[in-house]
Amino acid sequence: MGEKYAVRNLRLCTKDCMCLYVCPTGATDTENSIIDVSRCIGCGACADACPSSAISMVPKVYPPQQPKDPAVVDALRRLMLNKAQAELIAAGLPDPLSVAVEKSCRLMAEDICREAGYMLPQSPNSKAFLESIRDYPGIPADVVESLLQSIQFYSEPDKE
Repeated sequence: MGEKYAVRNLRLCTKDCMCLYVCPTGATDTENSIIDVSRCIGCGACADACPSSAISMVPKVYPPQQPKDPAVVDALRRLMLNKAQAELIAAGLPDPLSVAVEKSCRLMAEDICREAGYMLPQSPNSKAFLESIRDYPGIPADVVESLLQSIQFYSEPDKE
C-alpha cells in the first residue's frame, strides 16, 4: 500500500470537528476544518476518530486506469453533455425547483464521471480525457483549460 493523505468530505461532515484535534502533526486546522495535505503524514488518526466518517485516506499516487472502450467514452460524453445542457437550462429559470434540477444535473454528471473512473484527478487518463473534451461542443473550454493547468497530474509508471 502506498502513501496516503487525509481528505474531508464536506457533504458528510457534521461539523463536530473533534476528529481534527487528534492529528499528531497539526495538519488539521480546527478553525476552518481544513486538512493541510502538505503536513499530513497519512497516519489515519483523524479518519479513525471522525464520528461522521467524513475523513478518508486517499492514496498519493493512483494506479493506472484501464483503457476505456471508445463506445463507452462516446456514451459518457453524450450523457455528460445532456446533463450540462439540462443544468444550463435550469440555471436560467428563477423558481426553487429549477435550482434543485440544476444541482441534481451537476451531481449526476459528476457521478457519471466518477463511476467511469474519470474523477481520479491525478490520473494520466483524466488528463487525456480533459484534453479530448476541450473542443467538444457545449463543453466550456476555459474551464477545461483551467483544470488542466491547476491539477498536478502524475505520469504513467514505467512499464518493464
